[in-house]
Amino acid sequence: MEINLKNKTAWVFGGSKGIGRAIAIELSKAGANILLIARKKPALHKTQEMLCTKHQQQHDVLSIDMGNINSLIETMKKYRNINSVDILINNSGGPGGGLAHTAEIDEYVGAFKQHLLSAQAATQIVLPVMKKKQFGRIINIISTSVKQPIAGLGVSNTIRGAVANWSKTLASEVGQFGITVNNILPGATKTNRLTELVEKKASKNNCSEEEVVKKMKSVIPIGRFAEPKELGYLAAFLCSNYAGYINGINIPVDGGRTKSL
Repeated sequence: MEINLKNKTAWVFGGSKGIGRAIAIELSKAGANILLIARKKPALHKTQEMLCTKHQQQHDVLSIDMGNINSLIETMKKYRNINSVDILINNSGGPGGGLAHTAEIDEYVGAFKQHLLSAQAATQIVLPVMKKKQFGRIINIISTSVKQPIAGLGVSNTIRGAVANWSKTLASEVGQFGITVNNILPGATKTNRLTELVEKKASKNNCSEEEVVKKMKSVIPIGRFAEPKELGYLAAFLCSNYAGYINGINIPVDGGRTKSL
């Protein structure tokens, strides 16, 4: 089975590093043109150089702060190739750690803007194009916390759940236009965010980072962390014609850690 995304264009938010970058790379390997979207241009251009170009693809970058919704909308509406989009990957760095009941209101508001409102804004921009084509793929990178809340990530658990329900609702509304909406739920994945979480846990519990890593892996049946490219493999499949009847679902990629179905 060969996944063929030639002549498709994917807009990848958070595409300059981590899971977003891995997804962009795998989509480009399948033949897609990629628009990388993130805040920092140097990181964007560095990732752009890593993308596959063997199918005469054209890749581009946009510097956007996902926390500034008005600027996001204005910048994306002015993008010269706005009518090319076939695939939207909504992805952003997770909110900081902490307990739900001690989090400040501003933390919730900021996370709501960066995750749900930015996804809503981007979706409203791409939907007219996708409807006209009668084809579209919208994938939201969320967290396994939508199935099982993760201790110490109060704000993230809350906002991720909101995004998941928004996505499920959207899937039922746009499926008639040949557009699917699905969520990928990463477990512990080898990214900078995981490194930061390990460091904070080690400092808080006055133990070594090695001990934290060992404990985290002990609750993963497969016994290891995910490689970012493994999320990219799933994203590429969901973007393909093979996944045309998969719509409105949450797919954990966590090595079996989540205990719920």
